[in-house]
Amino acid sequence: MMKERLMFVYRGVVTNDNSGPLLMLLEKEMETSEFGFVGRKRLFMFVLESLQNVSRHCKPVEHADMSMVVYSKTGDGYTVTTGNVIPVSNINDLKSKLDEINNLDASEIRNVYRQMLSMSELSNKGGAGLGLIEMAKKTGNKLDYDFVPLDADFSYFILSKTVDSEGVGVHFGGKEKPFRGKSVAQLERLMAENDIYLIWSGHLSPVVGKEMLSFTETKLVEEDIESNLRRRVFSVLVEILENVAKYSPGEKAEEEFGMSVAMIRLINDEYVLTTGNLILNTNIEHLKEKLDIINDNDKMGLKELFRKSISGQTINTDSTGNMGLIDMARKSGSKLVYQFEKISDLYSYYTLTVKVEDRID
Repeated sequence: MMKERLMFVYRGVVTNDNSGPLLMLLEKEMETSEFGFVGRKRLFMFVLESLQNVSRHCKPVEHADMSMVVYSKTGDGYTVTTGNVIPVSNINDLKSKLDEINNLDASEIRNVYRQMLSMSELSNKGGAGLGLIEMAKKTGNKLDYDFVPLDADFSYFILSKTVDSEGVGVHFGGKEKPFRGKSVAQLERLMAENDIYLIWSGHLSPVVGKEMLSFTETKLVEEDIESNLRRRVFSVLVEILENVAKYSPGEKAEEEFGMSVAMIRLINDEYVLTTGNLILNTNIEHLKEKLDIINDNDKMGLKELFRKSISGQTINTDSTGNMGLIDMARKSGSKLVYQFEKISDLYSYYTLTVKVEDRID
């Protein structure tokens, strides 16, 4: 994630419902950066069109869960990349449209866009390239794209846009430095092989955490997950994200020694939630003691631990003690798997994994 400067990766079906939280996640992250208003607006509109493009044109339906949405950072901007499966028979027509758009200058793009809007007939899939022209128009620059073959019938279509802090599009599709989407296709395979459908890598601010929760809640509803399991997954995710915030030493330290990570996997109908974050070495022994005590207790023991933790709270108590960790163990029905890897004399990297059991006996 750090090598490629990846910030957020989602692999799965893109729908009208989950596009909203996907958009808000990027917008909230950009609010804390020095990214200009114009740049935010242009990139936001590009992401909107990109997500609509994926949800409309991902064919066949059985490959819809291979769709990708990737946000990454550049030196002073952001890159948004989407990937989805398309039939090989569609490539020539799509490539022709993209090349035609990329050969137009900004004024020509605006003229073509107005002409297409004035046409009396537009298809229910956004018109003959209208969505692509909208993307180029919003960012004022060309579109980077690639097709990565999957088999004789299907290819992976990758569309990417980089916008700097001033909202100016950066194009990598020239002959000197052609855009290649192979790394995105490799990332999709890596996530599929490891049953990962969401990764966040960056400072987990409260607003970003809130949007991650919103997106996850939407996905759980869309996937028709049984209501009790859905509530438990959501509750555990709330607690595990708060656990990151509790121990993280701050954004400056993260940028130097290792960014926070939140990851959701779906393995055999069981959700596996993992977080990673820096922690002061001086905090490890006490935290490890808490985790070991929790892992040594059964269901009834956890209930008693939770009761004691609640009774120990007062109006002047700054910390909730072990309540969050105990609640994770109780609601997940599994042990809290943890690891501490020393990074420096000051920090270690703390990973915590919680598997939310389908049923709790």
